[in-house]
Amino acid sequence: MNEYPSEWENRKEPKLPPEPAPQPEYQPRPRRQTPRRQGWTDKLPLVFSAAAMVLAGAALFVVLRGGGEPEPPPAPPEEPITFQFGDRTLTPLEGMPLNPYDRSGFSFDERGRTVYEKDGRRAKTGIDVSIYQGDIDWQAVAADGIDFAILRLGYRGYTEGGLFLDQNFERNLRGALDAGLDVGVYFFSQAVTTQEAEAEAAYVINALEGYEISYPVAFDWEPIAPGSGARTDGLDNQALTQCAAAFCEKIKEAGLSPAVYFNQSLGYLRYDLRELADYDLWLAEYDSKPDFYYHFDLWQYTHIGRVAGIEGDVDLDLDLR
Repeated sequence: MNEYPSEWENRKEPKLPPEPAPQPEYQPRPRRQTPRRQGWTDKLPLVFSAAAMVLAGAALFVVLRGGGEPEPPPAPPEEPITFQFGDRTLTPLEGMPLNPYDRSGFSFDERGRTVYEKDGRRAKTGIDVSIYQGDIDWQAVAADGIDFAILRLGYRGYTEGGLFLDQNFERNLRGALDAGLDVGVYFFSQAVTTQEAEAEAAYVINALEGYEISYPVAFDWEPIAPGSGARTDGLDNQALTQCAAAFCEKIKEAGLSPAVYFNQSLGYLRYDLRELADYDLWLAEYDSKPDFYYHFDLWQYTHIGRVAGIEGDVDLDLDLR
């Protein structure tokens, strides 16, 4: 132990300054809230509400006045266009011109023959003949109100397929021309290929060499009675139409006017008339007025006509072109 007091014992405790009073914690001054300006988007709900009220009011006004008309129901789908041929319902060929003739224009003349008049113009009357009309007095025919004649030039055999000239053709041709009639011809075809149809046309062109004819050269294909052993049995519609077109094109190349002869059955059920519409179409339909649905140019309207200079019945025709 030390005899003298240590430095530490004689040291006085320093006097400490009093502790400062506690200060309150700093509180930031609240910022003044500035109201946010409203943009147009804030007003959309109000705009929509106002518009809805206006529309509702307008609708109520219309209803109260009784001026509102209900919307018509949607139109039902259009029924397809069809027409009747016997007991068959047929759909028209798209793009094929229709029968343009005014039925009120057909009537009978003083001879009991069918005539057609439209806009002050009367259709020409004609006949078509072959060896089956026998010897014809063509001067008497012309004097009986006949304007034109279409003569059978020849035919193809329906079994072996040979080409033959009508036995009265040359006599009929000279007689009709000498009588001042307009003359055309037809060929009874039994072609089964386009090559055969072209050969028939060449045969016709050769037979007409040296003659001037003003009326059409017609392709006349007709079905042969079942059981006859006809070479055309089984000829399909497309092949038949192609044969007719091939014949007509060959005739046209020769500078002549081609035509196709047919009845309603061939016109509706066999030929595609759209493929033949560039040629004259010669319709056989025996009635007082033609009902054929499509366009045609010449009309054979009876096979039991009577004309001076011809013994027995004869086909009568109108040129409606």
